[in-house]
Amino acid sequence: MINHKEFEKYKELLRENAPEECQVCGGPLILEKVNLEDYQGGKLYMMEKVPAFVCQNCGETWVPEPIMREFEKMIEITKNTVKNEKEERKRRNENKKGANMEIELGKAKKTRRAYGFDEISLVPSIVTINPDDAVVSVKIGGKKFEVPIIASAMDGVVNPKTVILMSKLGGLGVLNLQGVWSRYDDADKVLEKIASVSKEGYVSLMQKLYQEPIKKKLVTKRIKEIKKGGGIAAVSSIPQDALELGPVARDAGADIFVLQSTVISTKHKSSTSEALDIKKFCTTMKVPVLVGNCVTYEVALTLMGTGVAGVLVGIGPGAACTSRGVLGVGVPMATAIADCAAARDAYFKENNIYVPIIADGGMAVGGDICKAIACGADAVMIGSPIARAKEAPGRGFHWGMATPSPTLPRGSRIKVGTLGTLKEILLGPAKFDDGSMNLVGALKTSMGTLGATSLKEMQQVEVVIAPSILTEGKVFQKAQQLGMYK
Repeated sequence: MINHKEFEKYKELLRENAPEECQVCGGPLILEKVNLEDYQGGKLYMMEKVPAFVCQNCGETWVPEPIMREFEKMIEITKNTVKNEKEERKRRNENKKGANMEIELGKAKKTRRAYGFDEISLVPSIVTINPDDAVVSVKIGGKKFEVPIIASAMDGVVNPKTVILMSKLGGLGVLNLQGVWSRYDDADKVLEKIASVSKEGYVSLMQKLYQEPIKKKLVTKRIKEIKKGGGIAAVSSIPQDALELGPVARDAGADIFVLQSTVISTKHKSSTSEALDIKKFCTTMKVPVLVGNCVTYEVALTLMGTGVAGVLVGIGPGAACTSRGVLGVGVPMATAIADCAAARDAYFKENNIYVPIIADGGMAVGGDICKAIACGADAVMIGSPIARAKEAPGRGFHWGMATPSPTLPRGSRIKVGTLGTLKEILLGPAKFDDGSMNLVGALKTSMGTLGATSLKEMQQVEVVIAPSILTEGKVFQKAQQLGMYK
């Protein structure tokens, strides 16, 4: 705030140097006290009650140069103070890391707390914006996507037609090269069998259907179908088949290749097979390669060093996945994303190369996607919400791609039903009040309440631990199975 003495000084300066009339409309000027505001990096800076001439016609304000310089100086001082405080807090936290992070599970094991989406909440900002002004575009593999949503490489979610439609709607769809579309000419007939089989006969049928060999000619055919339809051809493979299928996909015109398994590592050890050299693979592919999945800082950082174009984060959170129950592995998504996002930022700081983090799985409604971005994700990969679209190939069902394993199936077929078109699920309008539709609209509205104009700003919003966020005050919804409890 400007004190009385300073006000009188600047008032005289105004009278001596002010224009005779408004420079915009030529209207008369009047001397008033105004507040200067500037919003930078998620923080509002303000200098109150400074003298200025204001046009009585158009409202244009003229502030003397010395005051503007003082305001800018004040902002810079505040920024430096905040920066120094953050660095000091960081040093203190590092010194207390052992005490704050580690919990004794037992005498022989120490652990730490990890958090899922249902345990956190996002804190509104002092500044809000019009949701229409929120920009949700993201750049992955050199391509810009207006919608930061990727349809999972799962047979109940994606076929060549949905890949094309996802592209037209601004997102990305990934076709699984271990799926039925690379094994059967008439894949729809196979999908009909999967949708109609009983619960008891599902696993054995899946194991039988997926024994059919993958055909390279079908890999080429499906990619060309996508390209012909104007879609971005993204395809996936497990590491074991990548050396064989990767070049086929590349030569057929694939735009993005996704190297994906339940858990991926750059230090795989095997006495029976040779590990895939991810760095060499990325170099020889000559198209962007996304890899996953991982859940830790160390693995994400190591993967980034291989030249990948993106890292998928998430082990076992998917609606149809049973890996967490079968294998006992995984890290809750909020913590996993934040850890891997820290690796991304560290890698960027060291190498000036930005490798996007893609949160994969565990997101059923719009709020989950908002939380994933706030935890540090650049984009999300989702399966079950897309499987509920009319255009989805699963016919109202969704299943895990590890189900066909001949020795250890890790996925269920779940009934998700059909809500509406893919466009309605992504862009609205929503027909239901539970967050299952208009996912982009939910993200933009959340960004509006949080004052985030871009996904990068969304990653900087405040997050709190809130175990009661989904239950507080919701007794009637829960009792009547409405809204959030459908």
